[in-house]
Amino acid sequence: MDRTDRRIVQCLLRDGRASFRRIAEVAEVSEQTVARRYRALVADGTVRVRGLPRHALPGDQTWFVRVRCRPDATDALADALAAREDTSYVSVTSGGSEIVCQAHTGLRRQHGSVLQRLPRTAKVLGFDACAVMHMYLGSGSKWLAFDDPLTDGQAALLDASGRQLRATVGEAVQEVRDAGMPDGQDDALLAELARDGRAGVVELARACGWSKSRVSARLEELLAAGALRIAVDLAYPRFGFHSPAYLWLTVAPGGLSATGEILSAHPETTFAAAVTGSANLLVTVTCRTMDDLYSYVTTKVGALDAVRQVDVVPVLRRVKQAGTRLHDGRLVPA
Repeated sequence: MDRTDRRIVQCLLRDGRASFRRIAEVAEVSEQTVARRYRALVADGTVRVRGLPRHALPGDQTWFVRVRCRPDATDALADALAAREDTSYVSVTSGGSEIVCQAHTGLRRQHGSVLQRLPRTAKVLGFDACAVMHMYLGSGSKWLAFDDPLTDGQAALLDASGRQLRATVGEAVQEVRDAGMPDGQDDALLAELARDGRAGVVELARACGWSKSRVSARLEELLAAGALRIAVDLAYPRFGFHSPAYLWLTVAPGGLSATGEILSAHPETTFAAAVTGSANLLVTVTCRTMDDLYSYVTTKVGALDAVRQVDVVPVLRRVKQAGTRLHDGRLVPA
């Protein structure tokens, strides 16, 4: 990835629906160049942008499951887990004898969930499941571990559009929050955004059978209210980052919240959450090399007083990432 590609991706990570014109200002290239480069990144399996609802129904629960299995069964089991609709992340770890997957249970998935099926799977030697109690998202930070990050001025160009959106739909924000999660009328809109988070108003209107003005208003309401988030998924090795890892941390209860917030703000961090179990904080990081991972653990994690123990589990292979299957390290189009 050259400098222009990296700038385009950093803009998307900050605002997944930023216009090509706005991105072109930051990347200092033409709007046509941004559009062409973005389409190439998507076609190559390097980037995928999706719109995902933030809501959860009562009784829904997110779990992280560490599955110990026979090494000769790991690949087949990982592929089977990745094929399920109730998993969103599946990784092979620990020398190829462990799988870590993120799974979801709830009223809509009462029968045949991952947690119910694993004990009956012959080649599973054992598993540990921890429930996500709280995800640290308050800082608004995203994975941004680039060697050439955007300048404050460049980032401000993108942030300004976000502030304008929040200001212009302030009244609608409260209305959407009062209404709770999106209703059935939004199904077609959400389905199209799940396929392509950057779909234009014309495409969305065609998919929904709505007018363009109605699509624009509803989209702004959902985004400003936080009912919809724009997720940008990356094939990290394409940017030179080959050392992802799960960090299972044991943290003093009184320092759990502050520690989670600090770690979630690090540019290397892709996810941070308080979880059940003896290791009560899970952090996923993506570093360039194992030396960089070592430096992260010893300097950034090691500097936190509340951390009592760290279990570093490197990822050997990602099979599924943010609900997207991977092939040879690249995102498979939906």
